[in-house]
Amino acid sequence: MTSPPRIAIVGAGPGGLICARVLQRHGIPVTVHDLDASRGARDQGGTLDMHPGSGQEALRAAGLWDDFRSLARPEGQRIRLFGRDGGLLFDAKPDAADPAEGNPEIDRGVLRGLLLDSLEPGTVRWGHKLTRAEPLGADGAHRLHFADGTTADTDLVVGADGAWSAVRPLLSGARPAYTGVTFVETGFDDADRRHPRLVALTGEGTMMALDGHQGIVAQRNGGGRVRVYVGMRTDEDWHRRRGLDLADTDAVRTALLEEFDGWSAELLGFIADTDTGYVNRPLYALLVPHAWPRTPGVTLLGDAAHLMSPISGMGANLAMLDGADLARALVDEPTVDGALAAYEKVLLPRSAEAAAGAAEGIAGAFAPDSAETTLAHMTRHH
Repeated sequence: MTSPPRIAIVGAGPGGLICARVLQRHGIPVTVHDLDASRGARDQGGTLDMHPGSGQEALRAAGLWDDFRSLARPEGQRIRLFGRDGGLLFDAKPDAADPAEGNPEIDRGVLRGLLLDSLEPGTVRWGHKLTRAEPLGADGAHRLHFADGTTADTDLVVGADGAWSAVRPLLSGARPAYTGVTFVETGFDDADRRHPRLVALTGEGTMMALDGHQGIVAQRNGGGRVRVYVGMRTDEDWHRRRGLDLADTDAVRTALLEEFDGWSAELLGFIADTDTGYVNRPLYALLVPHAWPRTPGVTLLGDAAHLMSPISGMGANLAMLDGADLARALVDEPTVDGALAAYEKVLLPRSAEAAAGAAEGIAGAFAPDSAETTLAHMTRHH
């Protein structure tokens, strides 16, 4: 390109930050806008496994592979499967302690910190919640309007702003739909000391206990924390149906224990012994496939482009690969339009395939024969 375009990335998640990092490595200026008031304004969530063909590739493109290796938790690849009676059905430890092997884990907050620290100072504009993106003409320029009353003009706006993207309506009328499954998140702090029995069940990585339309997933995080996701195939407003106030910790605990009546006492400890309260998280996904016509000056990546269930473990990995691929296209192609065309030619079919697999995965994980289906899957892939 004869002169660098004005590039605005909306969303400082892994995909948006990888995109910014790769662009800056090639001398292309970029601004990232994020609605958070600061980098530490909220908890970033649980742990991620970085896949060789996606997340790891993106980290290499960003020049951050060695830094990632020093932060990764390869032991977190261990996975265990239990039945509702507490019987162990499957237990696979990672084959190697080298993060270059397999899918090493890293906490979301640690990964975000690594990416933010790699950017030039001032790259991220905090407290910039996008309310509207206004097309300025046929050349692809847009004016971004933020909730604080400020605006920014750009030649390319990248929607990396997640499930409820404010950029997506420029390209598509698609909105996320409820998958039929809700997770209720809870967890344990200082778990090794305070909850050794539950830690022993969890192991160093992820524990899954499945039966029919229900499941309990526990994941080791860094800093002695265990995050727990209590999953149910249920209606989206299950708590309203029960007259439940989600802010009432004792009432939620009682309701969940009633929902999981008949499960082993040991596994019910993941519900009953929480330190952190409960957060209701209904799972949403975009239609499959989700595509849009080539539109000058705007594109999507990550959940904004291909929101899918977390069961597949592909969401963050694909978002990072999206970000790296978009940045490399902008480096290699002579025009922004050419870069977007090249990027979307790869992005759209890849996203459709992954989203279809994720939909199949969540259907199987919360089906009548969920334990048997998941055991067969784990046996094949480990």
